[in-house]
Amino acid sequence: MTYRRAAIPALIGGLLLTALLWWAGASAQALHLPGTTGVIGSQNAADLERWLAPWSYDPPSSVQVGTEVSGGIGDTAWTDSTRYLALYATALQIRFFAVFAFFVPVALLLVRRLPPVHGRTTAALLAVWAWGLVAGTLAVTVSAPWLIASHGHGSYRFLPQVASTVSAGRQVLVATALVAAAGTVLAARVTAKGAGPLPQAVVPARAARLAATAGSATIALSLVVLSYQPVAAALQTVPPDGGLLAEPGELLRQWLLLGSWAGPAGAPLGGWLLHRVGDVLLLAIVWWALRRLPGLLTRATVPAMAIGAVCATVLGLLASQLLRVTLDGADLRWGLLSLFAGVGDGVPAALTCGLVAGVAAAITLRVAVGRAETIAATAAVQVAAPH
Repeated sequence: MTYRRAAIPALIGGLLLTALLWWAGASAQALHLPGTTGVIGSQNAADLERWLAPWSYDPPSSVQVGTEVSGGIGDTAWTDSTRYLALYATALQIRFFAVFAFFVPVALLLVRRLPPVHGRTTAALLAVWAWGLVAGTLAVTVSAPWLIASHGHGSYRFLPQVASTVSAGRQVLVATALVAAAGTVLAARVTAKGAGPLPQAVVPARAARLAATAGSATIALSLVVLSYQPVAAALQTVPPDGGLLAEPGELLRQWLLLGSWAGPAGAPLGGWLLHRVGDVLLLAIVWWALRRLPGLLTRATVPAMAIGAVCATVLGLLASQLLRVTLDGADLRWGLLSLFAGVGDGVPAALTCGLVAGVAAAITLRVAVGRAETIAATAAVQVAAPH
């Protein structure tokens, strides 16, 4: 598919995702209407408000109150409050623009390399959905400094505040990114009509398995080794060097850890093994996706494999988290929505490790395919040689 044909669905998906997030943020006001808590419950209303707040232009009370400074004139507090409100509005503007800017280029790559035709529709839908979640997380991250400054204490524990902000609004992204992905794929199916036959790579099965194993090993490093609680604690307590970047530990956790591992001590072995099923599911999805990806792509380039690995890791995370929601479904003490509070966690780590896994898989694939072609060419020469 040409860039011109792929650009239209990518732009439609980006506009749809941005509009849906803006609409979700604007809907937060409806939770304050009389009778809302009586219909959905006070705990569920509080959870929804917390999920929608990162996308709402309605600032929290901590932003609305100005800070009095010594030696100021009578309207100093009002002036400071206006500045904080302006910073908050700037943060939201950057956030919505960044969602569009991060989503469109990669959606363009996905639609071009993984066009939703000839058995690729489901794969394209899942990949674009996963990238929508990543784009939203990146948008929250790049807008975090303005949002932190709008609360009036931007220099205090800056990196831990960024780490806390990065994970905000992810539950809303799961739903809105799925709708945007559906719109992107439908538009891509329309623009793909008349594009002619789209190539589909033929990859040796052994080479694809080797590439999938190499990529999955990288994901397993974060899931099993880095996420092991003693190792995670060591990352959390990185020795401070002083200054603005004195506390990188919490931010480092956000970008490296896919889960949380602990030994079975203090808990029944059966329950511990049951919760590890989600981790096994994640690795199985990543391996299977990387095994199929080279054959689904029109051309298995390094950028396409890297983005595909990121999307596969995000999908594996969502599947493992939804499995844990099912396992914990009997505990409704804190409301139904509280079960989904952890959905969308680990996306920064999925981006970081997925990129490395995709590059490793692409390099392994090229080496394995090149070796297979060399062996086949040598065998053909030997067969053709006169005896």
